[in-house]
Amino acid sequence: MNTHEIDELLAKLHKEIEEIQSVDEQGQELLRALSADIQDLLRRTEEKKAAPSMLDRLETSIDYFEVTHPELTSALSSLFSILSNAGI
Repeated sequence: MNTHEIDELLAKLHKEIEEIQSVDEQGQELLRALSADIQDLLRRTEEKKAAPSMLDRLETSIDYFEVTHPELTSALSSLFSILSNAGI
């Protein structure tokens, strides 16, 4: 997957995160942190490099939103797999 495709996926995921409204305080905190991580990755024009803390937050968010927001969980899982497979 090239950087343009990763950018598109990140932008799509960011939009999904922004549209989620019915979340408790912990969920809101996770979404804010992920949103900031995604914006950081989108700003980078060269090699995409995720911080280890972002990957940890992705895993935590996948577990947290698995039941309540399955579409978000699917997008987060895709992003996690792509970043992991790309060595990012």
